[in-house]
Amino acid sequence: MAGHQAPEQPLDVQGDDDAGDGLQSSHRMLSFSDALLSIIATIMILPVTHTKIYPEEFDKSIQQLLAARVAVYLMTFLLVTVAWTAHIRLFQVVGKIDDTLALLNLACMMTITFLPYTFSLMVTFPDVPLGIFLFCTCVITIGLAQAVIVGYAFHYPHLLNPQIAHSAHKAAFRQHILGLVLRGPALCFAAALCSFFFFPLAYLLMVTVIFLPYVSKAAGWCKDRIMGPREPPIQRLEFFTFDLHEPLSKERVEAFSDGVYAIVATLLILDICEDNVPDPKAVEAQFHGSLVAALGAFGPHFLAYFGSFATVGLLWFAHHSLFLHVRRPTRAMGLLNTLALAFVGGLPLAYQQTSALRQQPHEELESIRVSCAIVFFASIFQFATWTAALLREREALQPSARFGGREHALMFAKLALYPCASLVAFASTCFLRRFSTAIFHLMQVAVPFAFLLLRLLLRLALALLGALRRLALPTPAPGPQEAADARAQLLPEPC
Repeated sequence: MAGHQAPEQPLDVQGDDDAGDGLQSSHRMLSFSDALLSIIATIMILPVTHTKIYPEEFDKSIQQLLAARVAVYLMTFLLVTVAWTAHIRLFQVVGKIDDTLALLNLACMMTITFLPYTFSLMVTFPDVPLGIFLFCTCVITIGLAQAVIVGYAFHYPHLLNPQIAHSAHKAAFRQHILGLVLRGPALCFAAALCSFFFFPLAYLLMVTVIFLPYVSKAAGWCKDRIMGPREPPIQRLEFFTFDLHEPLSKERVEAFSDGVYAIVATLLILDICEDNVPDPKAVEAQFHGSLVAALGAFGPHFLAYFGSFATVGLLWFAHHSLFLHVRRPTRAMGLLNTLALAFVGGLPLAYQQTSALRQQPHEELESIRVSCAIVFFASIFQFATWTAALLREREALQPSARFGGREHALMFAKLALYPCASLVAFASTCFLRRFSTAIFHLMQVAVPFAFLLLRLLLRLALALLGALRRLALPTPAPGPQEAADARAQLLPEPC
């Protein structure tokens, strides 16, 4: 009987017995950690948005911004999401927490909060190894803290998931989990050493940490093909992995994604509060004490803010609509969703570009193109996430969103709207350079209205396509039976 009751223990998250024994559910701590990690991942964009761009060096600054800072931002964002994934996997192993384990998790979170500072050093001094070294040191410390959590939980088995706590292979589980936890920090240790000798290799090793799970999976598949299938691992060992070999739960993916969207939407107002509050002396000197006139000078900034907020909100709406029809996210969906979130985190940069660079037409044109590119990649990876779901639709999607389902065409339209609009806006600026700002703001205004009318527009489009198809197809000649029925209908009925 005890064996059947053990799996039910994690569900009793508020029981008095747990509180009396000093044990607590890990659910609230996981929510706190998810929120903190989503904040840390998102504010990585701040050093990029605050890049100083001077008119006389505009081309050089933009090239540096796109080639170096944005690339490093994407790498560090993905590294933070790897840490988030590892944290979720870790607490699949740890079922309950006590005060010591909670404090160990806080130590891990404290190290994670230091990552944005080390990232700022990396992007400000890209040729100085100290920034890379400090960033790698933080990642190593996070891995060591997670290893200590694993060791502590296995030392007190009542903290473990009941499935592991009652397993005969507990030692093998411990060794396997520690190996996965320390694999990334080991690569970062090598990157920290390489940063003093050849820093491009250090960046390459850090990128390897991101894609190591997929490289490992592909290598295992190739090995099985060449050498034949391996001996089966111990029972359900692969379930407790930290490297995306198993997809994360839909709820965790939605929670982390919602956190990123919410923080990005909030970051947009920070620059308004910081840069667009007039100085009292300037109001007196330049606008004769008229605050209304002073605020009118910031009109383009407010227009860019509302447009950027609408973009963030509608991208979240598309993401929400997508995951409303998702049953179980696959590994490919998780990776593509992470890439979409990384570019969503870049939307404050798009706001900065469209609101601040107004001094020369060339600056304005380049800023609009940068903004269109960010919106395009944020939305196209959302579309790719849905495409990956369609490839395994029976596993990943609800029946209504699969091919031929009643919501399939609407989902296609929702997720294709922003990629098409941003691509059209970008292409239009190549031919209509003088109207680049008007084109971009037209896209920001038109897309929300298109979302409101999307279902109606889709029905009209489908009806039009159906009518065109009927006109294109020749009307088949009536058969003998159909002709006889038609004549019978014309004859009077007998009395």
